[in-house]
Parts: sequence; C-alpha cells; structure tokens
Amino acid sequence: MKQNSAAVETLLAQHREQVLAEWQSELAVASGGRASNTDVQGTAQLLEALLAGLRANGRIDDFNDKVWEAGRDLLASLSRSRAAQGSTAADTSRFVLALKKPLFSGLQRMLGNEPAALLSAVWDVSTLIDSMAQFTVTAYQRTREEIIARQQQELLELSTPVIKLWDGVLAVPMIGTLDSGRTQLVMEALLQRIVDTGSTIAIIDITGVPTVDTLVAQHLLKTVTAIRLMGAECIISGIRPQIAQTIVHLGIDLQGVITKATLADALAVAMKRAGFSVSRGKPAATPPAAA
Repeated sequence: MKQNSAAVETLLAQHREQVLAEWQSELAVASGGRASNTDVQGTAQLLEALLAGLRANGRIDDFNDKVWEAGRDLLASLSRSRAAQGSTAADTSRFVLALKKPLFSGLQRMLGNEPAALLSAVWDVSTLIDSMAQFTVTAYQRTREEIIARQQQELLELSTPVIKLWDGVLAVPMIGTLDSGRTQLVMEALLQRIVDTGSTIAIIDITGVPTVDTLVAQHLLKTVTAIRLMGAECIISGIRPQIAQTIVHLGIDLQGVITKATLADALAVAMKRAGFSVSRGKPAATPPAAA
C-alpha cells in the first residue's frame, strides 16, 4: 500500500501539469467543448489536496481517512454548487471519474516494466477515485434534499398567507391538504399576526381544502383553541355541503365554533362582531364618454 501511494505521489509531484491537462481534456470531451473555469479551478485544487494527502501518508484505499479532509471539503463544495446549478448527480461524479484515465496513463508510463506493481497501483487508485465519486453523489443528494426541503418550506409559507381584511379582522385562506407541519406553520403565523395587529377575529377559510377527515378536523380545532387562548375569536368558512356531511359522519364536534359556507358570510359576521356596519350606497355615476 505504501509503495502504491508513493507511486501516485511521485506521479502527481513530477508530472502534475501533464495529469492536470489530461484530466481537463477528458472533462472537455465529456462536456462536448471546453472545460469550464469552475472545472479548471476544481481540478487544480483537488490535485493539490490529493498530493497533500499522499504526502501525509494517507491511506489510498480509505477516502474517509483524516488526511483526505481537504479533498472531501472540496468535493462537498463542488457537489453543492452543481446541485444548486441544476446539474445531475451523474455529471458531478463524472467530474471525478474523469481523473482515472490520466492517472492510469501516468502509472503505466512509470511502472510499465513492473506489471504486478502497475496492477496493484491501478487497483488502489481506482478504489480511491470510486470512493471520491461516491462521496460526491452522497453530498449532491444531501444538498438536493436540503434544497427541496427549503423550497417546500417556502411554498408552505406562500400557500398560507395571513391577510388583514379589516381592522381587527384577519383571514387565512387554506389551499391543499392540511398536515401537522403545515398546521403548525399556519398557527404560528396567525398567532403572531394577532399579536402584531391586535386583531380580535380570525377567519380560517377552507374552501381550497379538498377533503376534511378526522386528522384535518383535529388540526383545525387545535388552531381554533390556540386562537381563543390569545383572546381572539375564530370563524371557519368554506363549509361546503360535502364537507358538512363528512364532519357529521365522522362525529366531529365543532360546537362553539362559528362556521359559514363562504368567506363573504364569515366576513359579514366578523364585521358585525367587531362593531362595524356596512350599508349599500348609491352606485357611482359613470363619467361621460370623451368626445
């Protein structure tokens, strides 16, 4: 193992520029053009990290060794960058795998007259490069999961806005399926807005909720309870005939909760309870048409 590491170290130390040029050439062929500036910079940095690890007697068959930490950091950064740019995991790992051919060619030039040593060195180098490629895939997937989770959170926040309809009256139009995470987000946003605006009435509109089951009803009741604990009153609107039948069939108790068929009806009740009176005035006169 030491002999193989020494051979690769010698190759990178004495023929670094040649290996680097061949690696960048492989990347250019794979991309159908010229290697990008990011790839050029990445190849140079990664070769330096590999050489530093070999000089520190890093195990060439174990990329998890502490001496490869700089290399892992570079690959993690590369994977995150490519994931954010929309590249695939295959493209990311291909960047590393393209290093195999230049290293194999260099080792063949050095150990061509020693078949056993050449085979052993090639095997160990192949193992190291494969481990590096697998590391990039794992880092890429972790980054994609983080991006997806962040996007889902942003979508949840956008899909549950807290709207001020009138002085002292807030509304939350719910769209889509309600789950525990989303209910918690709605509850936190609504309670904070109640505090910020001093509102006394909150309308939860479920017109856009496709179905109501026991779990959804429990989430709604928890939100209603939290609103009442804040000293405000809650009205649930959007109770369609199908939803009303489902609630009755499930035996869900909404006693004490004001429910209305439409948001307009809920707003009328909220205005009345808040002490506002709305009357219909005369329609505005239509301005004369221009000559």
